[in-house]
Amino acid sequence: MRTLTTAIAFALATEFISASASAQQVERGNRAILDMVGTLKPGQYVWAPVLGGDGPALVVVNLETQRLVLFRNGVPVAASTVSSGKTGHETPTGVFTILQKNAAHRSKTYNNAPMPNMQRLTARGIALHAGNLPGYPASHGCVRLPLAFSKLLYGATQLGMTVVITAIPALPTATEGPALVENQAPGAQQASLSQASYQWNPVPPGPDDLISVVVSIADQRAIVLQGGKNIGSAPVRVSGPASGATAYVLESWDQTGKHWLKLQFSGSGGSMEVGPEELKRFDAPVAFRSAIAAAVRPGSVVIVTPESLVTGSTGRSQTVFEDEPAK
Repeated sequence: MRTLTTAIAFALATEFISASASAQQVERGNRAILDMVGTLKPGQYVWAPVLGGDGPALVVVNLETQRLVLFRNGVPVAASTVSSGKTGHETPTGVFTILQKNAAHRSKTYNNAPMPNMQRLTARGIALHAGNLPGYPASHGCVRLPLAFSKLLYGATQLGMTVVITAIPALPTATEGPALVENQAPGAQQASLSQASYQWNPVPPGPDDLISVVVSIADQRAIVLQGGKNIGSAPVRVSGPASGATAYVLESWDQTGKHWLKLQFSGSGGSMEVGPEELKRFDAPVAFRSAIAAAVRPGSVVIVTPESLVTGSTGRSQTVFEDEPAK
């Protein structure tokens, strides 16, 4: 699993600080937004609102890769590098709404420091705003953005809009666990996976350790990640069309059940609402599904990808909200 460690981040700090002196928009050309995320340098961003048209918007901040992606109609339309809370001032994970907006805000806590294009997420002052981007977590808990991008994002959001802060690491390229589902001849009847074997090795979570689930259609299996660690795996089949990667974000959980939002990483987009029919697409061990249901909380993400996660597969190496390219 590719992650930037704190040690590496600080070793590269000098190089990153000079690169983040000014925000820079990167031209998209014909590239998909998420294909560009891993190539963005500190202070860079991509903005292509035409991809999503008009419709509901959602912001997803990934603390693991220090990236922000704006979705509209369930498809990515913009992305940026960020700088989140440093050690001791970690940015909280979860699902938030924009409570306040102020384009010329100044901090009452930190010596009247300017926080342009501030969008407050919590009563304790966690917010999105423009700031320095050294290439690693360096704030007091807020999510810093490139100045030009913060202005564009400020104009594209509204009070009450949902912001998801999560931590999705780069996906493992090799895994161990229950045997993959054997391929069967076309038209052959497949037995249900409801009683199939699976692995579940939970560990005590940290305060901000969210559960993420990655389902590979090519491998017909799911991997469960918690705080960057693989804690579970099971065979899974997904029925219906799957032309590209899709993510399901747990928005809330109340007396009526869990409420998910659907994000499509490619295509023309559509409604982000998830109906009961969506669950019927997944065939997996019942006990495995129950374990996941009990472990997720608002901000948890389920990613469904057509790509393989197995080393040596014919598909490309798959990551989610890609990290920096290998140096």
